[in-house]
Amino acid sequence: MIVLPWIDRRLSPNARTHWAVKAKAAKACRDVAFFTTKKSAIGIDWEGDAHLWIDFYPPDKRSRDDDNLLAAFKAYRDGIADALGVDDKRFRSHPFVRDEVRKGGQIIVKITPGPEHG
Repeated sequence: MIVLPWIDRRLSPNARTHWAVKAKAAKACRDVAFFTTKKSAIGIDWEGDAHLWIDFYPPDKRSRDDDNLLAAFKAYRDGIADALGVDDKRFRSHPFVRDEVRKGGQIIVKITPGPEHG
């Protein structure tokens, strides 16, 4: 299990962020995901798809679309792939926007070889 902080709002597809500012935010998120994944000591020791079960726990009760969250999550996804030494084209994402609000927001990622969530 990988526990990540909430996504930087500058990475949202709806944000009107200058490309250089967005690139800096993406690099920071990618690094966080890389080091958090390395610290978790998980690995992918199978061939084929890797299913990413992504639970988004928002920082407030505002409504959010899973497609926008998944797009904003891209830098995290890239950092996870870097840490695991795999091409992220193997990933099959399953985003879930949870009703539970967590202070500051939180993202929990579980990686499995099949579509079983758990």
